[in-house]
Amino acid sequence: MYCVRNVTEDLYWVGANDHRLHLFENIHPIPRGVSYNAYLLLDESTVLFDTVDWSACRQLLENVEHLLDGRPLDYLLINHMEPDHGASIEEILLRWPKVKVISTEKAFMLMRQFGFRIDDHELIEVKEGDTQCFGKHTVTFVAAPMVHWPEAMVTFDLTNGVLFSADAFGSFGALDGKLFNDEVDFDRDWLDDARRYFTNIVGKYGPHVQLLLKKAGGILDKIRVVCPLHGPVWRSNLAYLIDKYDHWSRYAPEEQGVLIAYASMYGNTEDAAQALAARLCDKGLTKVALYDVSNTHVSTLISEAFKYSHIVLASVTYNLGIYPVMHNFLIDMKALNLQNRTFALIENGSWACKSGDLMQKFIDEEMKNMTVLNERLSMASSLHADKAVELETLANALLESVGHTAE
Repeated sequence: MYCVRNVTEDLYWVGANDHRLHLFENIHPIPRGVSYNAYLLLDESTVLFDTVDWSACRQLLENVEHLLDGRPLDYLLINHMEPDHGASIEEILLRWPKVKVISTEKAFMLMRQFGFRIDDHELIEVKEGDTQCFGKHTVTFVAAPMVHWPEAMVTFDLTNGVLFSADAFGSFGALDGKLFNDEVDFDRDWLDDARRYFTNIVGKYGPHVQLLLKKAGGILDKIRVVCPLHGPVWRSNLAYLIDKYDHWSRYAPEEQGVLIAYASMYGNTEDAAQALAARLCDKGLTKVALYDVSNTHVSTLISEAFKYSHIVLASVTYNLGIYPVMHNFLIDMKALNLQNRTFALIENGSWACKSGDLMQKFIDEEMKNMTVLNERLSMASSLHADKAVELETLANALLESVGHTAE
């Protein structure tokens, strides 16, 4: 049974929702599922913008066949070749053997690498600034390399102001009928998934996103609808969306607040983290998030690290090193290019307390544009009353750095 929604007068969403997949890219948990967005334009020519993951291919085919209602599919336009969008290309080529394929040189290279038999079809290679007319609608192409694959482009419909944004402006989460941003409470239900999607999938490539935003700025007054390949279609409040992407891609925090991430073996380091959180909140700073790195997926930790201005790392010493899951969190922050944060450290060790110095060394030598506060809480096995002054000093240093006046 087909499942489609009208986006604009001639444009339809023909994608699918997936609640069966548990791990996006086989690594990131998606408890709310994910959508694979594809779009069909019914003009004098018919145009399919991107495809879907192989698991959703049947739904895509039913949707396209329903809307075509016997018409041929004239063009397949591919903005992004990652398999969650490109895996169904072969099925489209088999069912509509006369379809013409529009994409970039690198995308055609990747299609051949994936084994798609595209050379039996007319291939239209485009580059930035080229245009293609389908009847009433004329589109132009904008290169978006490394957002987040090297072949990516976005397509702008000059006629109705629709931007087909590939993986930019996307989000985890299945749509489940609610296609548009104004049909959901985005701040409440979608922002965390959108941030987690961006920071973990695209976050490493912030400078490339900034370049794309600068290009989009030239046509910002003409963009009416943003159609990403995952998540809601944006038809209102575009400034909100662009502001979030600008913050994330500049590695600028959304919130002046504190993320406390702790690695605790037997609960003693956790006690210190909890005590610090309580002191901060008691002093009026309630923008505080606390996570156990051992049972929180690192994609959530990364998302929260992008959100907050200050990060407290609390780690036990393990085999004279940083606790492994805390070390992994540091490695992931480095890999995803997180910058411009202020850190504070809590260290624990029963006989050789090394974790604080090692975390500071990693931050100083391996990461970019980071500050580590001089104040540090050091513990031997557990938090005792004689550490009350150190705890208070650390809390006050964080308050001053955040710019919050104690109440």
